[in-house]
Amino acid sequence: MTLNLNKMKVVCILGDLPEEREQEREIEVDISLTGDFAAAESDRLEDTVDYVELKRKVEAKLIASKCRMIERAAKIIKELCLEEKFVDSATVKITKRGAIEGLESASAIC
Repeated sequence: MTLNLNKMKVVCILGDLPEEREQEREIEVDISLTGDFAAAESDRLEDTVDYVELKRKVEAKLIASKCRMIERAAKIIKELCLEEKFVDSATVKITKRGAIEGLESASAIC
């Protein structure tokens, strides 16, 4: 089974330009988790990923890491997701809008 968490908003430092190192910005995180989520049968929170708690962990990790590259941000969040009980695989997409003039957004998928 796959559990998708879409367009999670996180405010953090992400970027390499001097102004990006000083100013927090909102980014989007999309997460796709695959695993044997027993909650499909039991209908109980303890049998799946608590995505309220996972969102808190993602925010804390991104805020603390202050990544320069979106590729690095995607990789560390994927690693975080793979630590979750029941998760066999994870795909993470980080989208950063307005990084440079003339570019709506940049994203990395890991």
